[in-house]
Amino acid sequence: MQTQQLLQGNFRITILRYISLNVVSMIGLSLYILADTFFVANGVGSNGIVALNIALPAYSFVNGVGLLLGMGAATRFSIAIGEGQQERGSRIFTQAAGLGACATAVFTLIGICFSQPIVELLGASGEIIPLAKEYLQTTLCFSGAFIFNDLLICFVRNDKKPHLSTAAMLTASMSNILLDYIFVFPLGMGMFGAAFATGIAPLLSLCVLSTHFFKKHNHFRLVRCHPRWGEIHPLLLAGVPSFVNEFSSGVVLLLFNKIILALAGNTGVGAYGIITNIALVFLALFNGIGQGIQPLASLCYGAGEHKKIRQILRYGWGIAVVFGSLFYLSGLLFPEQMTAAFNKDGGMELTRIAVDGIRIYFIAFFMMGLNIVSASLFACVAQPRQAALLSVLRGFGAVIPLVLLLSSLFGLTGVWMTIPAAEALTLLLNLCFLAFYFRRKNALPNR
Repeated sequence: MQTQQLLQGNFRITILRYISLNVVSMIGLSLYILADTFFVANGVGSNGIVALNIALPAYSFVNGVGLLLGMGAATRFSIAIGEGQQERGSRIFTQAAGLGACATAVFTLIGICFSQPIVELLGASGEIIPLAKEYLQTTLCFSGAFIFNDLLICFVRNDKKPHLSTAAMLTASMSNILLDYIFVFPLGMGMFGAAFATGIAPLLSLCVLSTHFFKKHNHFRLVRCHPRWGEIHPLLLAGVPSFVNEFSSGVVLLLFNKIILALAGNTGVGAYGIITNIALVFLALFNGIGQGIQPLASLCYGAGEHKKIRQILRYGWGIAVVFGSLFYLSGLLFPEQMTAAFNKDGGMELTRIAVDGIRIYFIAFFMMGLNIVSASLFACVAQPRQAALLSVLRGFGAVIPLVLLLSSLFGLTGVWMTIPAAEALTLLLNLCFLAFYFRRKNALPNR
């Protein structure tokens, strides 16, 4: 009954409500790392930024696993609810929670035993090693909080409570900023303090999300069941785009760090750290649009509402274009101000490299949102291959060969050109996939 009311009301308002709440949520999530970058830059210095940038790929992988399970399982949960199969939805949640527990054990063990070899493998050397190790080890010990927070946020949002998931993420973000300040400045805890604040934040978010289990309209719970590959496999496939979006940022970060280190040294890596952490906030907004359409698109697919799926895509794309244009203009007009917030020492070379990079890198935002929204839509309508191909291409499939080629031809400028070029190639494939999908769906009846 609730599903029919959701789909039959003022659907435009419903779409905008889900998107806006999830955009706010994802901006809050992105402030986790941005706050760390700001406080580390001003409390530890440029070496802290380099260490943070080196440790971030591992954090991206942990968060990627959380989104793989959360987005994948929640997508299949919404399809099951749309088909009227609530018990299957609870089994899907239970399977995802079991996988999350296994992943938590692995990441915690790795954090305790192998943090130093990992940061050395990622490129840390000299005085950067202890700083990067401290941040990575602390973060991995909180891996369970990140994974289960991602899982519950996705399920609560898909259980028609987007406002609760938004409240939880904002609670985590605001507490992280406050604790970052307290731990790094008054208490002088440095890199450990920044990582500790980041780890505590999702625990507070989980406290907010747990209230959903005490409400009578909760449609999922832990149930006794055996692992079923027939349910695990689809949820993993549906979560691949979210995992690739998150994890690929870590892979790209690692590769760019190594190339920039050879071209411009630690100053170049520090400049890239500023660029990529600002870009993470904008990327989070696009991910918020993609995640905002996911519950509705999955429900529409389960209920056979094909025309509403087209409407969802149209609104998602329109919002992505507006924000993409605003992001590019902000980079074009205010790159010095953006850089200054993370440049405690006022280094002129750091500022010059970062400003040049922002003006080129931010061209990607015209196309990035369109690709992310489309990949999310394909995952929601049981088209996992198209979703995965778009995510892999824009994530690292096009990025890796392009950065190697362009950096060899144009040096540091070629590095900044890589992401816009990769997004442009992905958009071409995206348009082909969409044309084929909607041409095929036009032949089907709509409810």
